[in-house]
Amino acid sequence: MSIYALGLGVGTQNAQGQWLEVFYPAPRLAPREEIVTEVQKHFGAPGSHAMNPDQAADLAEALAKLDAELAAALNTLSKAKRPLVAVVLANDDAPADVPAGYLKLHLLSHRLVKPHATKLDGMFGVLPNVAWTNEGAIDLAELPERQLKARCEGRLVEVACVDKFPKMTNYVVPSGVRIAHTARVRLGAYLGEGTTIMHEGFVNFNAGTEGPGMIEGRISAGVFVGKGSDLGGGCSTMGTLSGGGNIVISVGDNCLLGANAGIGIPLGDRCTVEAGLYVTAGTKVRLLDDQGELVKEVKARELAGQADLLFRRNSITGAVECKTNRTAIALNDALHAN
Repeated sequence: MSIYALGLGVGTQNAQGQWLEVFYPAPRLAPREEIVTEVQKHFGAPGSHAMNPDQAADLAEALAKLDAELAAALNTLSKAKRPLVAVVLANDDAPADVPAGYLKLHLLSHRLVKPHATKLDGMFGVLPNVAWTNEGAIDLAELPERQLKARCEGRLVEVACVDKFPKMTNYVVPSGVRIAHTARVRLGAYLGEGTTIMHEGFVNFNAGTEGPGMIEGRISAGVFVGKGSDLGGGCSTMGTLSGGGNIVISVGDNCLLGANAGIGIPLGDRCTVEAGLYVTAGTKVRLLDDQGELVKEVKARELAGQADLLFRRNSITGAVECKTNRTAIALNDALHAN
């Protein structure tokens, strides 16, 4: 029987036994049939199943010759003092519960699937809002008591953030990347080899970079940035979760978004948006020929996905102009030697 994905992990539950988060050390996309057979012997039908330490140990032994990495992870999980879970996803369906949702996010951050390549419909309704603290995930209703108890014991429960999504690096650190401020990259981000995220860079879930790339701006949910592109300081990409439109925003290869620039349309390869210019789908753009003469005026949505374009604002008239981009950028290789 073919299976879409498999996750065997450890996580946190609240006092009512509801899942807050799950960590999967070795998620699998389309696992081999022999592995699926062994997992189903222990847990039966696909879905999310509570796993006890004995089951983890037995499964580790059964998988030792089939998947050494997964077996080693199970051996460690068998010694856990926290709740264990086994998730078997038969199909690429919208996540039905927290363990399934976290498995989908792990698939993205482990580079097993790219943004938009797995269904995340209803994710916000599935994941609980959680206090992420120095003592792990805490249910918001239980936070005041935990804080009071810690104070009475001379400790401090420090709340780093309150959010549905944790920071990626507490779960996955992809190879060959640099992240200057880890709190600004959410679990479910996809960071390709050679990606650098500077201090003001931000990457949401179901978004990311092909790599290599220099990110000093904002990659909103659903946005994917092609290889060799540079997002300058303070720049922004309009996400697929806001604005009401159905255009998937993306940035092609070897593009440059200048400092404080922004886009609400997808860019093709080798495009440049000058610093401070925000181009939305409805922006009126004057198309210029190579001599700088007006050809016609269009809305920016008509230029969506086209390559080799330079967007700029005329400093005298204030009009947004577009002409052929003759100087595609080249990233400094030394910046991406991770």
